[in-house]
Amino acid sequence: MNHSMRLAIFNDFVPLKLLSIAETRFASSIVMLRRFKLIKQGLQSMVISTQWNSHRQDEGASFVRETLLNERWWDKVDYILSFTAPIYDMLRACDTDKPTLHLIYDMWDTMIEKVKLAIYTHEYVQLDYESEFYNVIHKILMDRWNKNNTLLHCLAHALNPRYYSEKWLQQDPKRVPPHKDEEATNERKKCLKRYFDDSIMRTKANMEYVKFSTKDGPFADIDSIEAMWTVDPHSWWIIHGASAPTLQTIALKVLIQPSSSSRCERNWSTCSFIHSLKKDRMTPLSGRGLGVCS
Repeated sequence: MNHSMRLAIFNDFVPLKLLSIAETRFASSIVMLRRFKLIKQGLQSMVISTQWNSHRQDEGASFVRETLLNERWWDKVDYILSFTAPIYDMLRACDTDKPTLHLIYDMWDTMIEKVKLAIYTHEYVQLDYESEFYNVIHKILMDRWNKNNTLLHCLAHALNPRYYSEKWLQQDPKRVPPHKDEEATNERKKCLKRYFDDSIMRTKANMEYVKFSTKDGPFADIDSIEAMWTVDPHSWWIIHGASAPTLQTIALKVLIQPSSSSRCERNWSTCSFIHSLKKDRMTPLSGRGLGVCS
């Protein structure tokens, strides 16, 4: 990309730009490999063209040609993309302004299973066997989860009516409703203890949760049960949550929360174009660095 002649050849065969790794934390290497895969045909046509052959004495050009025509190298790219795709997709889903806090807990479990399946499929290993490479990847992911996970993730998961519907539970035999998940239950209880200092209010919220999670009392209504799968969680609590006012108040707050600070960061980035230390100085800079006009 830094060589004008080769860049001109590249532009003749590939209509898209070749992305490079940037100093960012958001999967720039994966983005670059995805672009490589997208322009594979154009790259291979480029290195077998007469224009590229004019640089065949160049060691770098020969290396590029051998690499791009090596199908084993492309197989490695496919493998990397296969087990990183679930991670990348989850990051993309979370990096929005949409309410996703109540989806993170389930999305994380689903992502782990997809990563494991991709690695085990490539290694031709049964899912109940040990994979050294998967263990390394799993440890990295779990360290990140333990660092970023909060009590609100589990509370929002527990208050999402979708995860109590029969249709969601039947999609995977390993799935259980949140009130039967030990980790989610413990984290939810810790969150309610921090939310309610008054034990009476906390007990009231817990008893309302019992009726909600077991579909008892007012939550046994057929419309309420069917809407758990079809209606978005926030609207469901507005329609069917009046009988549990304490829990409804909490649910209406956590179910509209995004899972990242991306929109705040975007606002800061926009603000930096308007306000900065140099633009907001009370006195102009002079050539002598005195901070006053000469």
